[in-house]
Amino acid sequence: MYKHLKTSNIILYCKNWETTVSFYRDTLCLPVNFSNDWFFEFILSPSARLSVADENRAKMKSCKGKGIIITLEVDDIELAYEYAMNAGIKPTKVKNHPWGARLFYLEDPEGHHIEIWQPSE
Repeated sequence: MYKHLKTSNIILYCKNWETTVSFYRDTLCLPVNFSNDWFFEFILSPSARLSVADENRAKMKSCKGKGIIITLEVDDIELAYEYAMNAGIKPTKVKNHPWGARLFYLEDPEGHHIEIWQPSE
């Protein structure tokens, strides 16, 4: 099956749908690939998507941020951290991770953890 995969998408079902959409669209400035009145699909890379769905309009319900960490690799961790601070997101401090990366964490309005990382040199 792996050879046939074209894109991947993580769908987050949210109680605070409008606030969470605004966080990914307006605060993180992720480009919108598709949207309607209860679902937004954001582009993370040419082959990866992140979607936010209103749990009030879906059969799936919110996990309230439990058990999910979204990891996003960036080119410049310091620039990403500065952006997060200026946007009022309240990231954790940048730290070195034993597996050879520099990283910090954020939380979206629904409580999902987001790890922003860059490989160490």
